[in-house]
Amino acid sequence: MGARTLISGDFGVTVFFFLSGFLITTLMRSEFDRNGSVNIRHFWLRRALRILPPFYLVALAATLIALMLYPPGTVYAPAMTAEVLFYANYWGIYGINREAPGTGVVWSLAVEEQFYLLFPLLYISLQKLRVPRSGQAWLLWGLCALILAWRCALVMAMHADSTRIYLATDTRVDSVLFGCALAVWNNPVLDEPTGSPGLWKFLLLPAALAALLICFLVQSAVFRETWYFSIQGAALTLVFIAAIRFHTWPLFRFLNWRPVMFIGTLSYSLYLVHDVLFRAVARLWPQLHGWQRAAISLAASVIAAWAIYVLVEKPCARLRKRLTH
Repeated sequence: MGARTLISGDFGVTVFFFLSGFLITTLMRSEFDRNGSVNIRHFWLRRALRILPPFYLVALAATLIALMLYPPGTVYAPAMTAEVLFYANYWGIYGINREAPGTGVVWSLAVEEQFYLLFPLLYISLQKLRVPRSGQAWLLWGLCALILAWRCALVMAMHADSTRIYLATDTRVDSVLFGCALAVWNNPVLDEPTGSPGLWKFLLLPAALAALLICFLVQSAVFRETWYFSIQGAALTLVFIAAIRFHTWPLFRFLNWRPVMFIGTLSYSLYLVHDVLFRAVARLWPQLHGWQRAAISLAASVIAAWAIYVLVEKPCARLRKRLTH
């Protein structure tokens, strides 16, 4: 069994969701601890300036590439409207999927943007009600359990297909909530560490890695549409704590390598451009071997992502800081 078969691409999306929930909730918690409040307008403004300019630039470029390289009718305007208005995940379930080739990956952005319209309001409410941090975490884990129950009902009682489960916000947002729960309680960045290094090295981290391995090995369709994402979220909670607290361990040391940090800096733009460029290269040079197309696409993606980072993301970051100071 190859690595690609063992570890499917959806695990990367789950990690992306978890990391997003953890980072953004950590920032909100830090702001509340510092100021006694969270400025919701500033939150949404920062989010818009972080996400929208690179995305709209890539969506426009992908549409122009499609008009030049692909047959007429390849791009369906309502599908692109769903992408730019961030309901592409539900359009992918119920609509006609003819977006600009390579932009289909942005369904995950739709999940996040829908989530972050509401979650800050919940977080602020919990602070105003003075719910203890442990209670906040248990509430978020309870929501994760409800989403698992909803997935089970959809699959086992309503016979929903895998696309409905995989793309919809109401069935995937628990992957973000697991990250949020870690941010509010036992946060490895903000809180005192719990458990000895030995406990983490010989019990908790191995258990988390074993749980992830089980997820990769079990091929049951029902399992992969129900418990699969929940087990991954719980396991990632432990893995993230260990990776941050014990970053010098050999298993995590590579995360501090400069090339890895560089890719992390470009990760958002890379995510946006990689499939667009891979498909464009395949369209332009179909005679090339697969590894040749992959190498050209990778190089082009890194260059394009770096350009977007320098010309778009960094100026927007300065603007965010100035407008929300």
